[in-house]
Amino acid sequence: MHQRGAPVAMPAVVAGRVFVWHWSGPASLSASAPASFKAGAPIKAACEGILCKTGFSEDVYNAVISRSVREGQSLLNARFRNCDENRKVRFESSKPEDFAAGEDGVIYAARSFQLSTDPTEFILYAKDKETQEEWQMTVKLTLEPAFTEDSVKDQKKIEEIVFPWQEYKHSSHLKRQKRDWVIPPINLPENSRGPFPQELVRIRSDRDKSLSLRYSVTGPGADQPPTGIFIINPISGQLSVTKPLDREQIASFHLRAHAVDVNGNQVENPIDIVINVIDMNDNRPEFLHQVWNGTVAEGSKPGTYVMTVTAIDADDPNALNGMLRYRILSQAPSSPSPNMFTINNETGDIITVAAGLDREKVQQYTLIIQATDMEGNPTYGLSNTATAVITVTDVNDNPPEFTAMTFYGEVPENRVDVIVANLTVTDKDQPHTPAWNAVYRMTGGDPTGRFTIFTDPNSNDGLVTVVKPIDFETNRMFVLTVAAENQVPLAKGIQHPPQSTATVSITVIDVNESPYFVPNPKLIRQEEGLLAGNLLTSFTAQDPDRYMQQTTLRYSKLSDPANWLKIDPVNGQITTTAVLDRESLYVQNNMYNATFLASDNGIPPMSGTGTLQIYLLDINDNAPQVNPKEATTCETPQPNAINITATDPDIDPNAGPFAFELPDSPASIKRNWTIIRISGDHAQLSLRLRFLEAGIYDVPVIITDSGNPHASSTSVLKVKFCQCDINGDCTDIDRIVGAGLGTGAIIAILLCIIILLILVLMFVVWMKRRDKERQAKQLLIDPEDDVRDNILKYDEEGGGEEDQDYDLSQLQQPDTVEPDAIKPVGIRRLDERPIHAEPQYPVRSAAPHPGDIGDFINEGLKAADNDPTAPPYDSLLVFDYEGSGSTAGSLSSLNSSSSGGEQDYDYLNDWGPRFKKLADMYGGGNAQDFPTRVPEKHHLKRTQEDHISSECF
Repeated sequence: MHQRGAPVAMPAVVAGRVFVWHWSGPASLSASAPASFKAGAPIKAACEGILCKTGFSEDVYNAVISRSVREGQSLLNARFRNCDENRKVRFESSKPEDFAAGEDGVIYAARSFQLSTDPTEFILYAKDKETQEEWQMTVKLTLEPAFTEDSVKDQKKIEEIVFPWQEYKHSSHLKRQKRDWVIPPINLPENSRGPFPQELVRIRSDRDKSLSLRYSVTGPGADQPPTGIFIINPISGQLSVTKPLDREQIASFHLRAHAVDVNGNQVENPIDIVINVIDMNDNRPEFLHQVWNGTVAEGSKPGTYVMTVTAIDADDPNALNGMLRYRILSQAPSSPSPNMFTINNETGDIITVAAGLDREKVQQYTLIIQATDMEGNPTYGLSNTATAVITVTDVNDNPPEFTAMTFYGEVPENRVDVIVANLTVTDKDQPHTPAWNAVYRMTGGDPTGRFTIFTDPNSNDGLVTVVKPIDFETNRMFVLTVAAENQVPLAKGIQHPPQSTATVSITVIDVNESPYFVPNPKLIRQEEGLLAGNLLTSFTAQDPDRYMQQTTLRYSKLSDPANWLKIDPVNGQITTTAVLDRESLYVQNNMYNATFLASDNGIPPMSGTGTLQIYLLDINDNAPQVNPKEATTCETPQPNAINITATDPDIDPNAGPFAFELPDSPASIKRNWTIIRISGDHAQLSLRLRFLEAGIYDVPVIITDSGNPHASSTSVLKVKFCQCDINGDCTDIDRIVGAGLGTGAIIAILLCIIILLILVLMFVVWMKRRDKERQAKQLLIDPEDDVRDNILKYDEEGGGEEDQDYDLSQLQQPDTVEPDAIKPVGIRRLDERPIHAEPQYPVRSAAPHPGDIGDFINEGLKAADNDPTAPPYDSLLVFDYEGSGSTAGSLSSLNSSSSGGEQDYDYLNDWGPRFKKLADMYGGGNAQDFPTRVPEKHHLKRTQEDHISSECF
């Protein structure tokens, strides 16, 4: 047997030569190796998304590197597991001046330096960029042993892998053909403790005796990621591993060994080397969930499946390291048995093993499940635990039970939709499930179906409700039998009765009820025409309250559309107050309806209504009438017949068939017209003559009905006789209408004529009044003819000479002059004359009438002569007040002789004696008649005088 740890040599014979490969590592790993072979090994799981644990895979990382380290040289790959794809991790070194780490976790040299012989240690940190969470691991770097030609010769010679080569014989054509061969795989256990680098095999070519060769190895793990795991001495060909391997990351490596000369020329074909990583039990089982939830119905039989729990192991599932076994460590609670469940140790299926599951006692069980690898070996196997929570589901194993044997309630009579009793039950099943919900039904005591029971969904109580009115005088108490059961039937094997029963005692309370008429409605038959004051019938009511002390009922009328009836308030006798008429508008289909009220004096007072229906029998109290009342016929060679119909409000036998005839007087009726009966209700009126003057004719028609006794009447039919066109329309309708105007039309025409005459008369009066006002005011009325407006255009402020006798105040409009007495003191205008006494002036004699203008001037003169207190002050200004002051110069320095001396005023003498004074004043008459100086503000300009003269004429 090969001792553990000793080299293993495997000879091989190829082409008559011996080639040996050598592996200096341990040949095998005992299956019983302790689980602590690798301290701090990370937990691996196939279901990485569930059992993934973020962090470094190792707490301490050992690496072997050469003495000379170049800047940027990759040294090792820090295996960091990031379970969150969105997590951003940053790596930092405790010696950032020598070592740095990239985002992929590869550690490289930050500068070029020589590694010392002592092991170099530093800490590598991993930090979350967002949460600042931190992980760390220790990195130990060991110096790689130096390989020299001298040292190789001094070393103990070990088995080698020799490259085959091709030998040529120069003297002949024979040669040795080179053959390819396969090296058996090298098995290397994971998590080896070293020391590192650990030799695996030595590769040598038999041509190294004649050539200086260099060896190299390529492939993942050598010069491809993950790089640096396998190295080879380029001179001796010794292949070594630099660190422990992890089967859960890479289970095997495929390398190729190369041999070249110093010029880089290939000397041998590459050799394939397969390195298998032997699994070790370095991973614990991991459950997919830490808490497993399952259900099982209460009362389930042993062997009932409950649930399945599953755990996985990252180790080789085909070896003992990955073979799991399950078992239950504990059960809580332990009633009714501590072993209510069992688990299949291979599949993880949990089943029941004992009876007695009762939800009402235990609603939930908690099991601790353990999974162990190494086929459950408690000594060498690794284990882990999880929790299984088993909920016991409810089944209907408990019927509802009434809380009392008898329930009581009461209800007033005649009330419906009233809850009279509340039935309570208990049910141990899970609330608000079909196994808990109660259904109530009536089993006895209610043959007429006056009660029903509803279930309250929240409390599960039964609500006894009245659905039909109850009469106290008939039933004073009810004793009901009720039963309660669940919505779903009881589970099989339950020994309880499926339902529970109880009794309900309901008392009926007497209340004051409304009286009612019997019968209602009451129908009587009566001939129409019954006079007022006759007894028609007796309409009385009854009181259903037989056990109450009450007085007699009182009656009153509630509805009587035609006001034909009255009722006695004590005995209910109905008498007529008017004549019953079948033809009334209030009678429909010969039926007349009246409503009456009966009231008691209970507490509270109640009342009831009754309807009296009177079927009125017809009597022949209406005479027939002709229809239509008017007709039109045309003048033709063959006179047209007029169809008429008889109408009678009465009904058979007091209506048709009718008899039609014409009266004997006047004699012209039968001479001109004839009537023929064509049916029981219709007749034809025809003209006997061939020609009749166009117009409207009243034709009386006597109609007699078939009643007993008969009733007849004479109806007047207005017949319009005219000449018609080809369309049958009257062509002389205007003349006919004019000839046949009725009284209403004549009255309307007369009213229109009267209104028109009144309007004309009012217009004439208004015109005369307006003409009279014009004659009275003449020029003073019309502002356009007012000379004062013309005078205002000259902006004259003067009023004339002081010694003139003219009273110019008469030129003002009379309606603008206000009495001096009504003006308050202190607000008088500056242009008004003072109120003090004025000198008297002689009265002038009247002059001959000169005409309209002369009349005007004469009136002014008379007014001035009769008013001695009217000197020519400012108040006499006829042009209205224009304000104090004037932009014109003063005229006080001018005298009358010079002001108009250049003009010839003799022509004023030709105008008559009235203008002689003006001629004297301005033409140079007697100088004593007027002052030589014209007062200021009273001088009239020459142009103004000329204007006045021209306006006067």
